[in-house]
Amino acid sequence: MALIDELATLPDADVVRLAQQGREAAFRELIRRYERPVFSLILRMVRDRETTEDLAQDTFIKVLNHIDRYSPEFKFSSWLFKIANNVAIDFLRRRRLETVSMDGSPHASSQAEIDASSFDVEAIQETPLEEMEAKELGSAIERAIGLLRPEYRACILLRHVEGRSYEEIATTLDLPLGTVKTYIHRARHELRRALEPIRD
Repeated sequence: MALIDELATLPDADVVRLAQQGREAAFRELIRRYERPVFSLILRMVRDRETTEDLAQDTFIKVLNHIDRYSPEFKFSSWLFKIANNVAIDFLRRRRLETVSMDGSPHASSQAEIDASSFDVEAIQETPLEEMEAKELGSAIERAIGLLRPEYRACILLRHVEGRSYEEIATTLDLPLGTVKTYIHRARHELRRALEPIRD
């Protein structure tokens, strides 16, 4: 118990070092710290609770298997989120999912999960719309996001759902900053084009 209490007070870098030495308690501590953020991040990408649980587990298995490759010059959280994003993007490439829901994932079991898996219409909508128009726009957004390349979807969700900066997105997805800006620009353009018939 004392070891667990001690681990809880250590910075990530120290816990990772212990995990790299094969200390199982240290790896469990990393999971305890990052289980929820990783789940939330993947849920926003794949919009399905059961799938998210599987992919989050896959993420931590990859982290465990490659913990020796982690370099302390990078933040552990950035390295971990990069792996989580790659796992989600690989899944989306392999299999087309139902598109995102404006009201959050139908599999969400708590308000926090609903909030985590809902898309902010205000990020796209420029003028106030009546309820029926908003619903129509919501369906159009769902379809449009579903048609985006996984890389575009990752960038647009990190930007508009998580509110990440371009620099943070570049670090998380391991992409050049210019590429992130290009992907987000193209994603917005594609969404706008898809929404034109509704907005007109």
